[in-house]
Amino acid sequence: MWEKISKSIGDLLHSLQPNRVRETVHGANLDVQWGSCHVCLEGSRLCMCDHSIKGSKVVENGTGIEHHVEANGSFAHAVLNMIGMLIGLGQLSTPYALENGGWASVFLLIGLGIIGAYTSHLLGKCLDKNPKSRSYADIGQHAFGTKGKVLATTFIYMEIFMALVSYTISLHDNLFTVLSGLQIKVLWAKLSTSQLLTIMAVLVALPSLWLRNLSSISFLSSGGIFMSLLIFVSVACTAIFGGVKSYHRIPALHLHKIPAISGLYIFSYAGHIVFPDLYTAMKNPSRSFTKVSIVSFTLVIALYTALAFMGATFFGAEVNPQITLSMPKHLIVTKIALWATVLTPMTKYALEFAPVAIQLEHKLPNSMSSRAKMITRGSAGSCLLLLILALALSVPYFEYVLSLTGSLVSVGISITFPCAFYTKICWGQISKPAMVLNFSLIAFGTLLGVFGTISSSKLLVQSLRKAHSA
Repeated sequence: MWEKISKSIGDLLHSLQPNRVRETVHGANLDVQWGSCHVCLEGSRLCMCDHSIKGSKVVENGTGIEHHVEANGSFAHAVLNMIGMLIGLGQLSTPYALENGGWASVFLLIGLGIIGAYTSHLLGKCLDKNPKSRSYADIGQHAFGTKGKVLATTFIYMEIFMALVSYTISLHDNLFTVLSGLQIKVLWAKLSTSQLLTIMAVLVALPSLWLRNLSSISFLSSGGIFMSLLIFVSVACTAIFGGVKSYHRIPALHLHKIPAISGLYIFSYAGHIVFPDLYTAMKNPSRSFTKVSIVSFTLVIALYTALAFMGATFFGAEVNPQITLSMPKHLIVTKIALWATVLTPMTKYALEFAPVAIQLEHKLPNSMSSRAKMITRGSAGSCLLLLILALALSVPYFEYVLSLTGSLVSVGISITFPCAFYTKICWGQISKPAMVLNFSLIAFGTLLGVFGTISSSKLLVQSLRKAHSA
């Protein structure tokens, strides 16, 4: 069974053009395989490959190597991949968000999911209009020229960077919990045991950034779905094994907390930067991509809603921003969920850094040897990871960093930009009701982003001041 799942996830693994960036965040998959373009990179030649899934045919074109391929991704594979792109880090905080926002905030959670499905549909329509567009940044360029591409690319890398900081904070919190009782001291370093454990874990993952062929670890990308289902089952098992009492009452609504928790909800649906890759991997995407979006978002909304109510009901006001930290420590399912949450960030660093590494390598002079390029790429990735580690240890507030990421970056990528891109590209062909809807969503996304960013930033600054004064 898992071989089939890994194969379906692996169907999306393919190489990248210099200007094609395939990233995901929040636990979603960044499926990268350099194998099909390995000859281009080894020969220090510009890769001009048009990649897809099956039926590759290689043709020399004088300046590079071009692979003419045929997209054969099935409907089931596309649904599985889209679900894998959506669920991940964001699900850990949905119970906390529901408890703080009140049970009425579930309508915001569901509504944002519906909006996410709609904007996914819009991205598909944008790709229909221009077959040459094959990435999120390409759509931005088609809509607003170079400025649109630069804006989209900037937000993409901001989301990756901020999400990796959240991943590292999650690693810090869960690793210390799973290894509770362990004490580590370094005489010359004024660091706590939890900080030292996090540093050790990141150093273990650091060599993966030096790998040239990521296909050897691409199977790890299928772990996103497995981990999410594992956490969901683990939370349910806490009730079955009598670890908690499920009589906590969820408040109706905390209106003043909605801006802060909106970022957590938004981040949970932020997989749109990879949807164009999924679209180009499908067979007849113009006919089925919208259906894939509807089915995938429906299942993810159901999963998030069930997990949010279970966590908030079981743990009440004491629910942790990461649901795994609220589960009874003595249960085996808790230990499994904690280890799954710990291992996931360690397997994501290399996959999430791949777009940056590829862009960097293609900007290096062709005269550089492969070894020199590897050293440059690995050194740059190592420095970025150490910077992320330093930020995570300096700002160890998972819920506020994740909320800030959702409000500052993800809302634009998932709501505002797709509506703006589609409206610009299809101007004159859109009905008045659709025009009103798109402009309304642009305004809604902008307001949600502004108020959410202000609220989460204030909470983050307050937490830092309290920690500093203490």
